[in-house]
Amino acid sequence: MSNDQKKILETFDNDYPERDYEISISCPEFTAVCPKTGQPDFATIHIKYVPDKLCLELKSLKLYMFSYRDVGEFHEHVTNKILDDIVEVCSPRKAEVVGDFNVRGGIKTVVTAKYEK
Repeated sequence: MSNDQKKILETFDNDYPERDYEISISCPEFTAVCPKTGQPDFATIHIKYVPDKLCLELKSLKLYMFSYRDVGEFHEHVTNKILDDIVEVCSPRKAEVVGDFNVRGGIKTVVTAKYEK
């Protein structure tokens, strides 16, 4: 399913590739499924990146995030997978994805994955 998910992500040309600037995106309605229990996991996914030649198109990012709703992924894996897909699609100078998962079973998880060219 990963390739299909990645195909959803679209980009557009960055009109200011000579300038370093940071784009911050918050996705507060992220949902995936626990691969052990089958129960839903809810999170806010925070994305920060410094674009190079391409920027992420937001509607496609929304659809990409929704594509995880029925996918069984561990918190650690899904956070790193989102970062990998963003890096592959838009080749940013820097990127960071933080998966801030809601408490479930008395445990709260925050996973941070970073990339730098």
